[in-house]
Amino acid sequence: MSYLEVEVEEPPVATDGVWLQCIECGANVAPFDDVVYRCPDCGGLLEARYADYPTFDEFEGRGVWRYRAALPVDEGETIQEGDTPLYTVPSIEDEVGVADLRVKHEGMNPTGSFKDRGMTVGVKVAERLGVDRLACASTGNTSAALAAYGARANREVLVLLPAGKVAAGKVAQASLHGARILEVDGNFDACLDIVAELADMGEVYLLNSINPFRLEGQKTIGLEILEQSRDATGSFPDRIVLPVGNAGNTAALYKAFRELVAAGAMDEDEVPKLTGVQAEGAAPMVEAVESGADEVRRWDDVETIATAIRIGNPVNAPKALPGIRETGGTAVAVSDDEITAAQRALAEDGIGVEPASAASVAGLRKLRERGDIGADEQVVCLTTGHLLKDPDAAAAAGSEPEPVPNATEGVLDVL
Repeated sequence: MSYLEVEVEEPPVATDGVWLQCIECGANVAPFDDVVYRCPDCGGLLEARYADYPTFDEFEGRGVWRYRAALPVDEGETIQEGDTPLYTVPSIEDEVGVADLRVKHEGMNPTGSFKDRGMTVGVKVAERLGVDRLACASTGNTSAALAAYGARANREVLVLLPAGKVAAGKVAQASLHGARILEVDGNFDACLDIVAELADMGEVYLLNSINPFRLEGQKTIGLEILEQSRDATGSFPDRIVLPVGNAGNTAALYKAFRELVAAGAMDEDEVPKLTGVQAEGAAPMVEAVESGADEVRRWDDVETIATAIRIGNPVNAPKALPGIRETGGTAVAVSDDEITAAQRALAEDGIGVEPASAASVAGLRKLRERGDIGADEQVVCLTTGHLLKDPDAAAAAGSEPEPVPNATEGVLDVL
């Protein structure tokens, strides 16, 4: 897999062994001189590059900043993000029929989603660049995380949300942390178009996942999965199944694995198969994988109960598609009913997740039924957000409360 090779020769534009590189034309860009999101030469997406790539024995401490040797900046504002649990799920493992199944529950981060990992790094870079106003478009989780970390760093935060399309719990988080919330009469992709224009005008510092530094924080999910799996089972997982919205996690995990291969910390044949799951009503990545297309077609009309992945134009598709293909992974679309059933199944194993998180388990079920995942595989499903992120969806999926009289006898009558 040639795409796993990572250039390590340091160019003149590097600062402290860090630089940005275009994934399309290979141009190298100074990382901290100016605010930049795309290649100034061709407009391609950028990735952080390093003069040295660490091995596992160079990681120390806890949480995201345990992996500071693999990150572009020193420790920034932290709310103890990372170190999320890798749960066993015995009932789902038995039902699905794989050799080993575990769930990496990113909903246990401080604001309830994986986004905290990217924000602790991204906000630190913003401080280094000297910017004061941070901004994002969001389906909810990004806004909650940015609001919290921006507040911690005493920065102004602006979030653009699709009006009426964000779960109330997520809006409440951003509001309480003091963000200015603008509700746009459009979908998430329209919000991202607007905030990207504001960023190009220099009005805000954009911390959506088009920002290459935010993905550096998110790649620590992959590093933790590898370390936790090795400690629990003695080996790395064969496959990681994850929900796909803007495709940032797919891109970030693949980058983490490429860097470990470059460092000699793992072999190419040890890299887990990255397997993406989208909702049927918002599945442009699945369409591209199944058709063999090199580019992802934008879906303008998207709808799903899984609001966190209700995205029709995944900005990180150019990074994520090679990640799926080069690791031998695949992608699958699941229905809202399948997502809700998976959410209930996880709850029966004591794990509370929002609908988008449950998509990973729903996808695993479907791929096993189709024979695309083997019974001998060691699998990790990534769950990205906590149940309380979307309490209305949780209530709809759960059991109905039963009214009883204000008396012990009344309770006994229904037992």
